[in-house]
Amino acid sequence: MKLVFIYGKPATGKLTVARELAALTGYKLFHNQMTVDLLLPVFEFGSPSFVELREQIWLSVIEQAARARLSGLIFNFAPETTVRKNFIDRVIDVVAGAGSRVHFVELTCPMDEVYRRIDSKSRRKTGKLTSHEDYKKLEAAGVFSTAHMPKADLTVDTSQLQPAEAAEAILKGLRLPRATA
Repeated sequence: MKLVFIYGKPATGKLTVARELAALTGYKLFHNQMTVDLLLPVFEFGSPSFVELREQIWLSVIEQAARARLSGLIFNFAPETTVRKNFIDRVIDVVAGAGSRVHFVELTCPMDEVYRRIDSKSRRKTGKLTSHEDYKKLEAAGVFSTAHMPKADLTVDTSQLQPAEAAEAILKGLRLPRATA
């Protein structure tokens, strides 16, 4: 199983591009926010139980997908400080244990574009961060740092591409198979 691990700061287009990539490749999409939404009614964001269960669910789904021998899985991820430092290494180990590797893709865009996108209708519908003020505070505090992420196999600036074009760039850049009709 190929794991395409798409990461980036908020409002860089991770979910939108991941959906387009799933359509191009036929790979399943595991949207990280589904796990967050599952846990928030019970546990406070960032609490020890929340962090433990969130990572346990993420890893379990990835491991089961590998065991099921899916051809590929796309996981979109927003690096932030409540994710434990060993999570990425654990993902790499799970996928390597299945005889494959993780393909890291970083989505970027200039801050002025992030600020333009942050309060979009689509973000409000999904319960994502939509406040410019909150984003600025969290960014200044280093919450969204990607410094601990492995070097990306591919970096895509989504400010100059439509989501379908960004997905196409990932497909070509990682030499992923195109889904057959």
